[in-house]
Amino acid sequence: MDSWDGIGSLFIASIEFVLFINLLVFAEKNKFNNIAILIVFILTAYQTFEFLMCQIGYDFPWIPYLAFVIISFLPPLMLILLAELFNYKNNLVNLVFLPAVVFIIYYSFVIEQFAVTSCTVLYASYNYPLGDLYGCIYYTPIIISPVLLFRAVVNEGDKSRVFSIKVLLFGNIFIMVPVVVGFVIMFSGSPILISKIESIMCKFAFVYVVCLAVISLYNSKRKNGRSNS
Repeated sequence: MDSWDGIGSLFIASIEFVLFINLLVFAEKNKFNNIAILIVFILTAYQTFEFLMCQIGYDFPWIPYLAFVIISFLPPLMLILLAELFNYKNNLVNLVFLPAVVFIIYYSFVIEQFAVTSCTVLYASYNYPLGDLYGCIYYTPIIISPVLLFRAVVNEGDKSRVFSIKVLLFGNIFIMVPVVVGFVIMFSGSPILISKIESIMCKFAFVYVVCLAVISLYNSKRKNGRSNS
């Protein structure tokens, strides 16, 4: 273990934690902001777990399993956030959580197969069962999200909503970069990056967290400004 392993995760977790606290204190409490705050918490917790595994040495199988439990809820929550942004009201949308729940239950029976195979300053590599299937199901919502947002930018007439959609679109495109690269590598038959992709994507997700904070605080400020006028 290198003395700098996991330090990048600690650095990002610290900033995300500050943003998380700011959102708890200053963001208006509505469903969109509550989902955004939960996403920020999930990404902060994941980075913290990665620091504990790579720097502190807490790499027992149940630790990476818990990290995967937490991060498995990220893609469905991203879609739920969009449903709230677009005011899409249908209880069936909650079915997006089903794949994550199925994997979490299955993985609970094979926790001993989870392992951190390597660590660096910025990312970690994992070994876990059904990696390709998990990846396809995990990353599909992340790839779908910017497509939905792009269509919304084109069709949205409310300028204030367009700002929020554009900021969120930027964050989604940024988080999607390692995902697209991972898919290209997977289909080319090279396993080099696949075991690292979740960790790398979560580092890119720092920009997504900043975008969520900007939107939540901007919308809260805008509403407060209207209330005070």
